[in-house]
Amino acid sequence: MNRFSRHLIVLRLAGLRILSALGTLLLVTILIFAATSFLPGDAAQAILGRSATPEAAAALRHSLHLDQPGWWRFLVWIGGMLHGDPGYSLINHAPVRALIGQRLPHSLLLAGLTALVTVPTALVLGITSAVFRQSWYDRTVASATIAVVSLPEFLVATFAVLVFAVELRWLPALSDTTQVHGPGDFLRAFAMPVISLSCVVIAQMIRMTRAAMCDALDAPYIEMARLKGCGPVRLVLVHALPNTIGALLNIIALSLSGLLGGVVVIETVFDYPGLAKLMVDAVATRDMPVIQACALIFSGTYLVLITLADVASILGNPRRRRS
Repeated sequence: MNRFSRHLIVLRLAGLRILSALGTLLLVTILIFAATSFLPGDAAQAILGRSATPEAAAALRHSLHLDQPGWWRFLVWIGGMLHGDPGYSLINHAPVRALIGQRLPHSLLLAGLTALVTVPTALVLGITSAVFRQSWYDRTVASATIAVVSLPEFLVATFAVLVFAVELRWLPALSDTTQVHGPGDFLRAFAMPVISLSCVVIAQMIRMTRAAMCDALDAPYIEMARLKGCGPVRLVLVHALPNTIGALLNIIALSLSGLLGGVVVIETVFDYPGLAKLMVDAVATRDMPVIQACALIFSGTYLVLITLADVASILGNPRRRRS
């Protein structure tokens, strides 16, 4: 098979993965709208309170178009989303796009800082664990990762608050980004959210990185390079690491997709003004346009990362090109 044919196969498989992701996104869109429609209560009850009369609640539902058929509301919503207009908040009547625009940079900053800490740390620990496997160093890292990966994000965040905010009083219990005026304030505001969000992701990435590097180091070409007198550093950096780039990109994309679930928990625990906190607050008030838009952003981001991981796996693993 020549190079042109191999490139066509890769493009075909990548195109199939992208089409599959688009179909999944359409299904997820329907599920998001259906799930939010079945939430108990609605925005009219949240605005008027429990003492509202049925007539007043019905009039407010009519003014908010909540009494329209579900299929009609879905078509209006999906049409607006295709045009980049998710509608208006039912609670404060502000454009949902403006609300998301205020919160999204904060979530991107938190995710970027977490990735900046997570990816290098996990790759270094995972690769070195594979190089020194079965040593005391490898066993220590493996024990730590098993202990951390079994802990949910909210438990890690709660423990961090108890230790660093309550007992030691080194860091604030809440992440107040409005009081950041210098590097010290920046570190105090983001230290605990980033640490809490990074722990589980780093542990998962270390285990996958170690497994990928162990497979590479057990390959016949590595044994041949070792017999030729290649040193351990050159063996890893020149021979093993370049042949695991596809697998490592797959691991990074999968691990970063796991951040999305943790962001919802971490932003709520530390009262961080991000997109996940906006969605949680909207759930409390049954602000459906905000909930639906935020959920679609999280789902779309997750699908993009999973698709990138799948494409990277196809590029890095010739065996998957025949699947």
